[in-house]
Amino acid sequence: MSTSQAFHRGTAPIFSILTVDQTKRLAELEGDPVLADRVTELASKANEGELSAADREEYEAYIEANNLLAVLQAEALYRLAQSGS
Repeated sequence: MSTSQAFHRGTAPIFSILTVDQTKRLAELEGDPVLADRVTELASKANEGELSAADREEYEAYIEANNLLAVLQAEALYRLAQSGS
């Protein structure tokens, strides 16, 4: 089994509980502008070496959440394309 096949198989349980409409909504989900401003602020501090320990933890958590969302959105788009939706 290829890596992509394994990934699609591994995410199947998540997408099996979503309707096509929910999958479309996930694929089209946009971030909160206020949160985006906070992430930009933390990124600037990180680039300047000015993050406190608490800021670093917060920033890393946002990055992890963003990565998760990006993966789920990519998989949603893939599944929608496969289904012709």
